[in-house]
Amino acid sequence: QVQLVESGGGLVQPGGSLRLSCVASGFTFSSYVMSWYRQAPGKERELVASITGGSRTNYADSVKGRFTISRDNAKNTVYLQTNSLKPEDTAVYYCKASLFSAYWGQGTQVTVSS
Repeated sequence: QVQLVESGGGLVQPGGSLRLSCVASGFTFSSYVMSWYRQAPGKERELVASITGGSRTNYADSVKGRFTISRDNAKNTVYLQTNSLKPEDTAVYYCKASLFSAYWGQGTQVTVSS
């Protein structure tokens, strides 16, 4: 049974940081491209960052230089370090695993507000 479980979200002030984690099970984690997406109220879900099994990364322009995606294949975990957070980063953040199939987590809320 495939599972992706995100954690690490919360309420943070502008300029703050959060580290999101996504623990995977039920598939060969190291073979999959892992991604973080986000969806703000009233907006479409958008790609934030992705990382291949070989740790090649890709970022949305809006988060370049502020967010860092990484993975630990031994722990079946992908991380998203978010720094210099802005109110417009407020969204539900989702973890996605993709190869021949795609799997999604349930999401974790990130709220950036003073």
